[in-house]
Amino acid sequence: MVELKTPQKDAYQLILEAIDTGVYKPGSRLVESELADRFGVSRTPIREALQRLETQSLLTRDGRSLIVASLDHSQLSELYVVRGELEGLAARLAARHATPEEKHVLRDMLEADRKLQDDPEAMARANRRFHKQIHLASHNRYLVQQLDLVHRSMALLASTSIAAEGRTVDTLEEHERIVRAIEAGDGDAADAALREHISQAFVIRLRLDAEAGDAMP
Repeated sequence: MVELKTPQKDAYQLILEAIDTGVYKPGSRLVESELADRFGVSRTPIREALQRLETQSLLTRDGRSLIVASLDHSQLSELYVVRGELEGLAARLAARHATPEEKHVLRDMLEADRKLQDDPEAMARANRRFHKQIHLASHNRYLVQQLDLVHRSMALLASTSIAAEGRTVDTLEEHERIVRAIEAGDGDAADAALREHISQAFVIRLRLDAEAGDAMP
């Protein structure tokens, strides 16, 4: 029998995942040799991955060094506007096109996430999976591609809005409204519920950023 091997992640995916999971935060300096050692990859694919990430504005130059980019207030506002529009459309299409199995998956994810209310980091990961499932349930490959780009930029946020006190409970309630609308096939309600969910996350994000700024010496 031929042994099937699991495809290995390339250097780009490895670095992107490290940024997304907070291993490298905004402002972190990325060094070719250190990345090669960390991921067990030669420096050539690391260099190519860094160039690609810089082209996508996920990395920026600080002198001769590459650092993980950060978003200013204007960029953050623009990102959330686009995110709200695209996420709302994904929910609308999911209400129209999601299969019964996909609706069951969303419901099961929501019920499983209720056990994570006391773990904001786990809840943040679950939140990303939940949104990705809605994207896929839209059955629109071009929309999924655009949302992947948006969520890639979300990795440049230093922390998640779910880290705010009480936000996990609110997030679950908002997810419940989204799932109910998709289950009912109500595109208008699904769109509105997801837009409101993104709007609330943005408000919390602004508050967290303001608090972080006040805390700086």
